[in-house]
Amino acid sequence: MSAEKILAGWKKKSFQPVYWLEGEEEYYIDQLMNYAEHELLPESEASFNLTVFYGRDADWAAVTNACKRYPMFAERQVVLLKEAQHMKDIDKLEAYVSAPLSSTIFIIGYKGKTLDKRTKLYKILQSKAEVFVSVKIREGKIHEWITQMVKEKGYTIQAKAVSLLEEHIGNDLSRIANEIDKLSVNLKGKKSIDEDDIEKYIGISKEYNVFELQSAIARKDLVKAITIINYFESNPKAVPIQMALPALYANFSKVYTVYGMNDKSDAALKPLFYFNQSSLQQAKDMMKNYGYGGLEKILLLLHHYNLKSIGVGDSGSSGAMLMKEMVVKMML
Repeated sequence: MSAEKILAGWKKKSFQPVYWLEGEEEYYIDQLMNYAEHELLPESEASFNLTVFYGRDADWAAVTNACKRYPMFAERQVVLLKEAQHMKDIDKLEAYVSAPLSSTIFIIGYKGKTLDKRTKLYKILQSKAEVFVSVKIREGKIHEWITQMVKEKGYTIQAKAVSLLEEHIGNDLSRIANEIDKLSVNLKGKKSIDEDDIEKYIGISKEYNVFELQSAIARKDLVKAITIINYFESNPKAVPIQMALPALYANFSKVYTVYGMNDKSDAALKPLFYFNQSSLQQAKDMMKNYGYGGLEKILLLLHHYNLKSIGVGDSGSSGAMLMKEMVVKMML
């Protein structure tokens, strides 16, 4: 079941006795846990009927006993077990999960990974609990996700502004959501988000960022590329090499896939680049200036310098030095 369906059920006062929330994408688990903690019970009932445990400090017996209590002056109680991946003897929850109380809503957040499917607890959860698996969003879906989140908050956002967020933050949904919340607080009645807002309120330069570096490489503008890398060097927190290289690889590999398409018209390519005219033009520049073989070379260089950036085959060159060396080789 999806996070949206679980939330919809909760809003309709439809509950299961046990919810198991697991997976690598922490954003949705946090969303569900936050809603459960603050919205499932009226404030007047929460003080008596809401119990929160944290896995690192939780004792399985105490958790079980809390779940077995009956609600006070209310129809139900809520027991939350956060960060359950750190809990010792979590398998000892098997007995309670096998026969839970209908008056208790027991919600377990198991973040960063999934439970071993070979365990008895996993098998019991499959039959007795509502299991939600939160998977990392695919790179190609981040643009759409950002646009939709902004829309849900009552705003529109320019495609270039979306690209700036995506290239700078990647697929960290929690961080993206926090930055969008920051924007909504500062916009002061403005309903459309542009790249100036991203620069002013989030601190991502609209001139010196990964998107503009991609564009400079696509145009074979070495001077501009080096200028952008110099900015990165002067502002180490802006775009470290460990962030820049994966972003470049994701973009250029997408351009590389165009060669496998039968229809290479603008109409066919626009969906691939989220109907962003700047991204489409960048891709066309890339294909024109490098060709199929040139793109293969660029992807290999990105892989090679990614290894160098983590110390494989390099004696300690700075990230900026490696990037400058890389873009020179790309454009030769």
